[in-house]
Amino acid sequence: MTFRCWLGCLFLLCTTLVRAEPLSYQRDIQPIFTAKCVACHACYDSPCQLNLGSAEGAARGGHKLPVYNGARAKAQTPTRLFLDAEDEAGWRRKGFHSVLEAQGSQAALMARMLELGRSQPLTPNAKLPADLDIGIGRENSCPLPGEFDDYARQNAHAGMPFAVTGLSDAEYERLQRWLEQGAPVDYQAPKPPAAEAAQIAEWERLLNAPGPRGTLVGRWLYEHLFIAHLYFEGTGTGGPHFYQLVRSRTPSGEPVDAIATRRPNDDPGTHFHYRLRPIPDVIVHKTHITYPLSPAKLARVKALFFSDDWRVDAVPGYGAGHRANPFRAFQAIPAQARYQFMLDNAEYFVRTFIRGPVCRGQIATDVIRDNFWVLFQDPQYDLYVTDRHFRERTTPLLAMPGQLDEVGDLLGFWQTYRVKRNQYEQLRMQAYAGEPAQWRHLWAGNDNALLTIFRQHDSASVRKGLIGEIPQTLWWMDFPLLERTYYQLVVNFDVFGNVSHQGQTRLYFDLIRNGAELNFLRLLPAASRQAILDGWYEKSGQLKLLLAYTAIDSATPSLLELDKGDPKQAFARQLLARRANINAAPDPINRCPGSHCYRTDQPPALQRAEQALSRLTNRLAAGLPVIRSLPEATLLRVEQGDGRREIYSLLRNRAHSNVAFMYGESLRWQPRLDTLTVYPGILSSYPNFIFNLPAAEVPAFVAALERVKEGEDFERIVERWGVRRSHPRFWDYFNDLARYLEETDPLEAGVLDMNRYENL
Repeated sequence: MTFRCWLGCLFLLCTTLVRAEPLSYQRDIQPIFTAKCVACHACYDSPCQLNLGSAEGAARGGHKLPVYNGARAKAQTPTRLFLDAEDEAGWRRKGFHSVLEAQGSQAALMARMLELGRSQPLTPNAKLPADLDIGIGRENSCPLPGEFDDYARQNAHAGMPFAVTGLSDAEYERLQRWLEQGAPVDYQAPKPPAAEAAQIAEWERLLNAPGPRGTLVGRWLYEHLFIAHLYFEGTGTGGPHFYQLVRSRTPSGEPVDAIATRRPNDDPGTHFHYRLRPIPDVIVHKTHITYPLSPAKLARVKALFFSDDWRVDAVPGYGAGHRANPFRAFQAIPAQARYQFMLDNAEYFVRTFIRGPVCRGQIATDVIRDNFWVLFQDPQYDLYVTDRHFRERTTPLLAMPGQLDEVGDLLGFWQTYRVKRNQYEQLRMQAYAGEPAQWRHLWAGNDNALLTIFRQHDSASVRKGLIGEIPQTLWWMDFPLLERTYYQLVVNFDVFGNVSHQGQTRLYFDLIRNGAELNFLRLLPAASRQAILDGWYEKSGQLKLLLAYTAIDSATPSLLELDKGDPKQAFARQLLARRANINAAPDPINRCPGSHCYRTDQPPALQRAEQALSRLTNRLAAGLPVIRSLPEATLLRVEQGDGRREIYSLLRNRAHSNVAFMYGESLRWQPRLDTLTVYPGILSSYPNFIFNLPAAEVPAFVAALERVKEGEDFERIVERWGVRRSHPRFWDYFNDLARYLEETDPLEAGVLDMNRYENL
């Protein structure tokens, strides 16, 4: 045998041995899913409900029924991973089918999907075929194994990964080999480090404290933290570990046996214990709503809820009346403790209902503006907190709809709760007539006191601090507004609910938004309020003001000294000056204080880039036409030449005549009034497009944007600097977004979603 033949035989032998070696799901497969699949296959909007963020999700498989269906007449059976079934057999009984198992002589469904995707490669960095629907509203076919051949004939470009640059040769070969080996899955339940296990025991002791007071406080805390990704501050355990608070049939020290109920305030049906369990799947940014725990936080909770001598006459039940009105259910707990707990981490609570864990939130987001600021009323000057008589009179009026979901009674429910809400607003206006607004009425306890909201169609984001130019509207939330919004959109909202439940949720949130706006107007001169309100409710909004809302208080003065020519602008300028010590960061790009429109602590190359980018802000689309071509959430990746890069968010703020109606948003859109916000960092979980360029080319990029007059001008910019879905390095750039978050804000880092990445 020649030496060459001997080498060839040795190579074949080694290759065979490598191929025969069993692959580990955790070591070899999950990293591929995390890098190339989780960006689409996570959360409730995952196509075919296939969640590839964990071994359990991959083994669960797919389902033909989508979670999002705004027209269903009956509520859908919940299918929440790690909660609504315990094993593969349980998921099969709920209608899920395997994507990993071979079917007779046919390869596994996943293998065939990957093969279909590989057989139709995309032209590098070219636009996708015009007839390929990539919109989030597309109807997914979700074929069963026996239906795949017909699916492939009708959907040649619908293999996996869908409508994006595919897997590398090594990734494809590894996945196919794993599937050929029978797709073995090694489950690895995460365990908390010893330092965190000790704190978990302390928190579970508090949450399960005996007696009526302990029971009621534990329940209130659970209903306010069940959605959180909890983490322990300062444990030094080598990176953040995240936990979820659940109700378990088993006590501390035993394996968690979570109880599945449709809502967290439904009757658990049995004796239970509050438990913290590790989150086992890949962290995705859109559902990653963090909340810190620590010995100091534990002491704070004990001081807030157990230091005063209050008592519980009877622990409330879990009936619809208590679910609809948490103010009634928890009235025994001092209101000051409840409100202050929420204020301490106000960003978390606003994120729960603005960003939310539902992944497609248009039921809530089309009731808000694309950009606004949120402020909070100081507990010392919140009459619901300080005035027992006012609290007792108004508590029955603070109930919220959505517990009953008969389709035919939707308008009846709306009318009932609208009347209650408006009666409350009238009582509130009368009570505050003797309390003119002052600066000290605005809470300024920490950097959670100032928040900025950005909305992109059916998603939204929250950031600490006042970002962007002064927005059209501002919210001033007190305890009843904050708590009702949280319960209506988080605790009581059922993503699997029917059209009546979702409609009731949307209609009542409209009333809450209006209440936050009216409260803010109390800060402005009385004579200016109606004109400003009319500007927020133009055209059809005037009808809603007349028929659905309460009249504004145009008599009680404000004690803030504001320029009467433009009091809202004057208020915002004073707010920025007075609260500079708790504002998260200055924003010189959007609010340039002079000729230097950049962050002074950045290297010169980025300063020049930011100076150029500032030319895109504070301009209407009527004068900067490229705004009409830009998606709602564009990310600009600026390379500094030394291996470092900065990422900027270019957010398109759409203008509307009003946001007071459930339908017809496009009819109220005023595109000529749209603006851009440019800010360092990633301000959306759902990037619509990425531009990548050296810092030295940013001025040329901005100049090109300023010259855009028509679609062809913008397409040339995309051709030069854009990262299309078909770009050969698409995944390098897209996954670098998560790495950037890990470097700049590791507690908030997670895999971003690419379901809304556009075909520019």
